[in-house]
Amino acid sequence: MGNDVRALRQDEWDEWYDNLIRAFGGVPESDEERALWRELIDPRRCVGVWDGEACVGTAGAFAFRLTVPGGAAVPAAGVTMVSVAATHRRRGVLTSMMRRQLDDVRSWGEPLAVLTASEPAIYGRFGYGTATFHVNAEIDTTRVRLSVPPGTDEVRLRYARPGDVLDACEALYARLVPRRPGMLVRGPGWERLGVLDPESDRGGASPQQCVLAEREGEVVGYARFRVKPDWEPTGPDGTVVVQDVEALDPAAHAALWRFLCDIDLTSKVFARGRPLDEGWQHLVSDIRRCSLRTRDSLHVRLVDVGAALQARTYQAPVDVVLAVEDAFCPWNEGRWRLTGDPKGASCARTEDAPDLALSVRELGSAYLGGVTLEALAAAGRVRELRQGALAEASLAFASTVAPWLPHGF
Repeated sequence: MGNDVRALRQDEWDEWYDNLIRAFGGVPESDEERALWRELIDPRRCVGVWDGEACVGTAGAFAFRLTVPGGAAVPAAGVTMVSVAATHRRRGVLTSMMRRQLDDVRSWGEPLAVLTASEPAIYGRFGYGTATFHVNAEIDTTRVRLSVPPGTDEVRLRYARPGDVLDACEALYARLVPRRPGMLVRGPGWERLGVLDPESDRGGASPQQCVLAEREGEVVGYARFRVKPDWEPTGPDGTVVVQDVEALDPAAHAALWRFLCDIDLTSKVFARGRPLDEGWQHLVSDIRRCSLRTRDSLHVRLVDVGAALQARTYQAPVDVVLAVEDAFCPWNEGRWRLTGDPKGASCARTEDAPDLALSVRELGSAYLGGVTLEALAAAGRVRELRQGALAEASLAFASTVAPWLPHGF
């Protein structure tokens, strides 16, 4: 190929990042946004592909901790900023970066790699499986009403400047992280991503607004949103564009969603990237008027099968031997005995007869409990080799709450 695949040097960052921006359409970011990403990304965890003096490929990996079933926060490489110059497509550039990156992730001792895909068809061949989904909704608030639980009226709501209450919101978010698989433990600097508000991202809507939910002086929830005014000949037709809603309990959750659906001069609430099982869906009077659309979100790749499967718990007892295929990371190939229950798990190599056969891609899809092994088997992606093993393992892998990625990276 003649291209040089290597770790990024600090003095190459601007050229590397400019190549990324061009690959995603070439629209420049605000100085504030660019500066934040430069602060958050560690050049030592980035690779570039160079054709002579020109950067023709980019890939990075944040050092995350990802919540898994059972509440543990497991080290995970957050694959990001992947691009190939249009002049160098179909020359093996992406494959060479994925090869280098997964070798690096293994050397860092991180059992998982995760990403959000601009084009989902790309990453399956590298062992990534779709593990979480989210819901986009457009609620017609002229026809939908919310039936709220007891205690909702005891929650006090107040406006606050987003930056002024950032610490309180971040502390509340941290309390929620262990409750749901797929959430990210946010390190220093990541809290600023939630209040980054460049005018170019507003789409004609207002600057970001924030409302806190409080009970007896304690912050129990918050919402960040924008309002996009509009008028029809018949009257106001504005849209509330929801960015974040987080709450510690059902009453605070209901109070925030009732507020968002009842803002003056608006007739719609548009919410993107919400959990599949979020409670507001059971408060609305007419779910059809909420125009729900489901989309893939987090893609998961097990870099170390044994360490990854051992890091989570299982909602029912399981003792199963998995025959794992992984051509791209052959150190994962072979048979693994997984033994686990709600208290913990062990996973080690074995020579015992296999009970299920699957690839590492299917393990990635099932890992957070949002995609069942039964569903994958129905698609021909998992083969049952011992009768009863599929039902046993599928139940054990499942999560009682839908896994959810709260924001992109």
